[in-house]
Amino acid sequence: MISLIIGNKGSGKTKHLIDEVNKALASSNGHVVCVEKMMKLTYEIKPQVRLINADEFLVSGYDMYYGFLAGLCSRDADITDILCDGTLRIGGRDPEDLANFLEKVDKLSKITGVKFTFTISEDESEVPERVFEFCEKI
Repeated sequence: MISLIIGNKGSGKTKHLIDEVNKALASSNGHVVCVEKMMKLTYEIKPQVRLINADEFLVSGYDMYYGFLAGLCSRDADITDILCDGTLRIGGRDPEDLANFLEKVDKLSKITGVKFTFTISEDESEVPERVFEFCEKI
């Protein structure tokens, strides 16, 4: 399952993501992971959540981003939730590349049972319609 938090810059996406992280932590019987572009959430996220700075691992572009997420899932079978902030800053701004990435992550989610949540800093009208066939907006 993939959830999307969509909105323009300054619309409260990161705060919403933090709320989702805390909800996931409260309901998870496993591990919760939060991936971000820069270490902005260090003091906002509870220490039980694995906070990962994608920049430390030189993650850029959607192919590398997908491989990184798949690697997390393959390394730790106890992950229940992966929540990601700054999706377009990590992967890129091309809408079709975003849609292809999310489609692959949807397949990864079905294989692993991991629930993914991504923030998308964009107007909803700019997100390809086909994304909503396999993603839900929250």
